[in-house]
Amino acid sequence: MYLSLYNVLALLLVVAALFGYVNHRFLRLPSTIGLMVLALVSSVGLVVLGRFEIVNVSNIINAIKQIDFQTILMQVMLSFLLFAGAIHVDAQKLGQQRVPVFTMATVGMLLSTCLVGSMLYWLLPQFGLSLPFMWCLLFGSLISPTDPIAVLGILKEARIPKQLEISIVGESLFNDGVAVVVFVSLAQFATTTGEAAPEGHNIGTLFLQEAVGGLVLGAVLGYVGYRMLRSIDNYQVEVLITLALVTGGTALATALHTSGPLAIVVAGLIIGQQGRQLGMSDTTREYVDKFWEMLDEILNAILFVLIGFEILVLRFETVYLLVGLCTIVIVLLARLIAVALPLRLLNLRRSFPQHAVKVLTWGGLRGGISVALALSLPDGEARELLVAVTYVVVVFSIIVQGLSIGPLVKRLGLSVAPSETEPLQH
Repeated sequence: MYLSLYNVLALLLVVAALFGYVNHRFLRLPSTIGLMVLALVSSVGLVVLGRFEIVNVSNIINAIKQIDFQTILMQVMLSFLLFAGAIHVDAQKLGQQRVPVFTMATVGMLLSTCLVGSMLYWLLPQFGLSLPFMWCLLFGSLISPTDPIAVLGILKEARIPKQLEISIVGESLFNDGVAVVVFVSLAQFATTTGEAAPEGHNIGTLFLQEAVGGLVLGAVLGYVGYRMLRSIDNYQVEVLITLALVTGGTALATALHTSGPLAIVVAGLIIGQQGRQLGMSDTTREYVDKFWEMLDEILNAILFVLIGFEILVLRFETVYLLVGLCTIVIVLLARLIAVALPLRLLNLRRSFPQHAVKVLTWGGLRGGISVALALSLPDGEARELLVAVTYVVVVFSIIVQGLSIGPLVKRLGLSVAPSETEPLQH
């Protein structure tokens, strides 16, 4: 069964709207979690009905296979979602937390990559499986970043202290860009051999070009966008400028071989701070906020419905599921170490709220970015294993961690009133 791009988009929007209604009317779960749970339940239901030959599941699976999840998220949706999140973050408060945010987004991410990769390399032989160590590191790089899409959606429901919320949000906005750069760098080692394998200094050059280039490009884009917004007062044109900034900035970053996610996050922070305060009238600010909030909600709905339906096209074997369950523990342990060690060192110079390590560890959700990076791996048994394990970890992270982060914060005595969490955003 072939579906045109329009029909695929129409189907996803209809399903997302239907699931959103059911969730809001009956389940009352956080939007992102509710949509994914309903998509997962629907997927399992379709498989059951297919076994009784009530529904032709093969046609539905073929339709879902036409949807390039990796391309849709990484090349289309991610930039819009990152910008929508970044413009509502108070850059001044984020700047006050720049040291822990930068440390967790870089050192913490790299430490987690090495820990997860090493522990997975040890774990696989226990189940009669094996992967080259570089492929295990590659998995570590794709599963280590906390997902800003999942984090931003779910933290709205969990009333955690401002300092911790800013740290989690700031880390999630930056470490996905760092993770993509690390993933691309490691992928060149993992997927090439012999004379074709890249040299270490080339990988270092690539990393600097992608990461530093992305930060610089984002600063330039943000400044140019701010100057344009300040020079006019027309909300239709100004909304269009922000939209063009994301689409054009992403295309330019790709052409310059720099990190698009990092560029868009920096541009979004500048527009959210300077642009909103000094370059927009109250009317423009209201329209810009509503436009990006609405776009953020729509794209989030589509994304989490897609994550839920991906289970229909993945190959799950019992051993893959067992490895995935064990990997959940590995990922959480690596996250704990990657958070606790840097904060312990930073604690010598600054203080952090009580139970900060617990909240940062459990609140570091994995999401669509990890699934998209796993799906970008070249075909083969290694890909099937890593995609299945990634999916198990992500589903656990979003549903179990996402639903329990609020109760955990409350149990630790850290929950604050809704008014006290508002200063994170403008």
